[in-house]
Amino acid sequence: METTRKQIAARNLLYSPIGETTRQKLTIRIVGPYLLTPGSVSFVFDEGTAGCDIEFDGLPQKTISVYGADTLQALQLAVDIDPYLRGLSRKYDFFFDNGDSYLDD
Repeated sequence: METTRKQIAARNLLYSPIGETTRQKLTIRIVGPYLLTPGSVSFVFDEGTAGCDIEFDGLPQKTISVYGADTLQALQLAVDIDPYLRGLSRKYDFFFDNGDSYLDD
């Protein structure tokens, strides 16, 4: 039975390529979770394994799919977006709408 997957969470940020000052809008969306089906991924998985997608609206970045042992773990891994943004911070600076840096540690 096919169900429509929908956005379940989002975060709005601004970003700029490193070395540039112009900031652009970015919406990060969490979509899913969904159970994996045979042929949907290129790896072997157990029944109940699930995925969840992270979409980047406004940033030239492909959707990231994360996988967990079940839908709860897949969702947990997807909503922790900071590790993914830290990886992208080699190319981009991220900011809150008020101008504060997003990834300051």
